[in-house]
Amino acid sequence: MGKPNYLVPMSSPDINEADQQAVLEVLRTSYLSMGPKIKGFEKTVALYTGVKHALGVSSGTAGLHLCIRAADIQPGDYVITTPFSFVSSTNVLLFENAVPVFVDVDPKTGNIDPDKVRQAAADLKSGDENRANQWLPRKGAGKGGKLKGILAVDVFGQPADYGALEKIAHDNNLILIEDSCEAIGAEYKHRKAGAFGDYGVFAFYPNKQMTTGEGGLIVTNNSTAANLMSALRNQGRAPGDNWLQHTHLGYNYRLNEMSAALGLSQMQRIDDLINKRETVAQWYNKYLKEIRGIEIPYISPDTTHMSWFVYVIHIDQRFNRDRTAAKLDAAGIPVRPYFLPIHLQPYMVERFGYKEGDFPITEDLGNCSLALPFSGVMTEDQVKLVCGTLKECICN
Repeated sequence: MGKPNYLVPMSSPDINEADQQAVLEVLRTSYLSMGPKIKGFEKTVALYTGVKHALGVSSGTAGLHLCIRAADIQPGDYVITTPFSFVSSTNVLLFENAVPVFVDVDPKTGNIDPDKVRQAAADLKSGDENRANQWLPRKGAGKGGKLKGILAVDVFGQPADYGALEKIAHDNNLILIEDSCEAIGAEYKHRKAGAFGDYGVFAFYPNKQMTTGEGGLIVTNNSTAANLMSALRNQGRAPGDNWLQHTHLGYNYRLNEMSAALGLSQMQRIDDLINKRETVAQWYNKYLKEIRGIEIPYISPDTTHMSWFVYVIHIDQRFNRDRTAAKLDAAGIPVRPYFLPIHLQPYMVERFGYKEGDFPITEDLGNCSLALPFSGVMTEDQVKLVCGTLKECICN
């Protein structure tokens, strides 16, 4: 039996005529890669974020991987991170055979819990094996690893608590990496997401606030790291290398000119793109607040500007998230669970021996969270349709 015809799309990019013309302009030139558009895109995002350097890459995952390389994360090293995220924030550690040290999250925001990060850092650096082991997976971590960093994730467009995380990183001499792939334009205490810690990364998949089709971008104030990552994204070619010389072991993580042109065009109206999503989120808040069993997203007082990536509700366990989702799907409303806990992914269970109950807050969020159709091009009538259908499904 096939899927129903959906009444609204799960997500849609906001592409206008200027965006289309920007891509066509590139196709009429001989610069399809490593041309002027990537430089313009990088400069624009750097100015917008308030950092010295921006580096376009082929995906957010590629950007995070280069940050791990720049941070000199070695096999067996520990990096404190979150199990409530898209898998790439953990996978980039595994690419280098480092050990992700998971700590649970804040139940309201879904962002990494700074108090747990602080305690994990203290125990892992204490020299006491028993204290350290309580944070390590059951297997696969080895012994005597060195704690090197913190990789925080700005979940659903809301920055993590960087006031606390920056202090923890400073006090423990740790690299702080901000996975801001879901949060371009968001602000924590009036500072732009991506500008915290040592490196930040944005991603521009079509369901993001702005898109380049596929692509990502690293931001940093560290010139040495920026130079290294610039070489690594281009097959390891350092300044002065010719096309067949490679100073470093690198990757083909370049962002092409067509994608950069689209990103540059979208950046010309980034505030409008974010504000349109804010409007849709507020419509959802209005129409959902009277539906029993539904909890709308929580915005921290420290989030002085939310940048909505997805709109995720929590469904009271009495109403069974999965049963409600199946009813919505059958009624023509697409929905998604967000997120499935990383530590319970099959390859993580096999490699590290994780079990249900290891991170109860993450697991609870994974069991009750539901992403509704969301984009900046949704109409109020579409939002009302989703909310009306949800009310019928959850009450029957």
